[in-house]
Amino acid sequence: MKQQWLERPEAGSLFGYRLISTFARLCGRTAARLVLFPITAFYVVRRGPERRAARDYLQRILGRKPTLADVVRQFYYFASVVLDRLFLLSESFKRFDVQVHGLDDLRAQWAKKQGVLVFGSHLGSFDALRALSEFRKDVKVRVVLDTEQNPEITRFLAAFNPELARSIINARQDGAITALAIKEALDEGALVTLLVDRARPGNQVSVVNFLGEPAAFPTGPWQLAAALKVPVVLCFGLYGGGNRYDLHFESFADTVRVERKDREASLNAIIQRYADRLAHYTRSAPYNWFNFYDFWHLNSSAPDAGSAGGADSAADGGERGPQ
Repeated sequence: MKQQWLERPEAGSLFGYRLISTFARLCGRTAARLVLFPITAFYVVRRGPERRAARDYLQRILGRKPTLADVVRQFYYFASVVLDRLFLLSESFKRFDVQVHGLDDLRAQWAKKQGVLVFGSHLGSFDALRALSEFRKDVKVRVVLDTEQNPEITRFLAAFNPELARSIINARQDGAITALAIKEALDEGALVTLLVDRARPGNQVSVVNFLGEPAAFPTGPWQLAAALKVPVVLCFGLYGGGNRYDLHFESFADTVRVERKDREASLNAIIQRYADRLAHYTRSAPYNWFNFYDFWHLNSSAPDAGSAGGADSAADGGERGPQ
């Protein structure tokens, strides 16, 4: 599997992240959001592969030929979520109107006094999950992230929020070491967060229907969940414009069970169920899709297969894109 999104050059720099962070903190979120307009225009013009990937996606989700305004809106939503991350990571939640849905599902799993795997995606903001601290101060969140995929963002995070940086479980480690670190965190009652919609080269995948066409999703997270025998909760943090976020939780399974007799079919059924829920929320917030590469043709070697994704703190390995 060849994915050019891993090979695309980073669009941001450590200096750039620090500059916008400093500006946002000194001048406020409203002033910083004005800066997003020229930044968005710059990347819409300069990042051709991402722009073409956005058009392909938007045509699928909107059911019509997307306009330039549609593409700009998707890029602007992405830029807005990246900016808001600065405030969410600093726990400045009062700036936002975060509506939490399905919290009882998560509470039901907490009540079992065990850790929970929280599976997300590159749809909207997974950092909105940090707003949970407003409801439960005792919640410990551990992030599974490939710190070497996007070293600029990793260094920025370490400087901006050292406590968050210490909570990261490095997914680039040996698989057994990563799995052990996840198990230890779950044994401590933590929420362990992963983004599970992107397959990397060499990953085992399951090809299921997503938005009407076959797409490959990694099987690893689901096999891990089955092995650890812990609850899985889905989380979708959807940006609604302005300062509005809707944080949706859904209990996916008390325990993920993969049948030994027909392992492949069992995994396909589990991942198809996940893809259906992802499609549901994608349709409800179409401009929140931040996989700016050819998601449906992962074996394509076409030069158009670019990527973007943003600075997701709970990630499959970081991502590159118009930041």
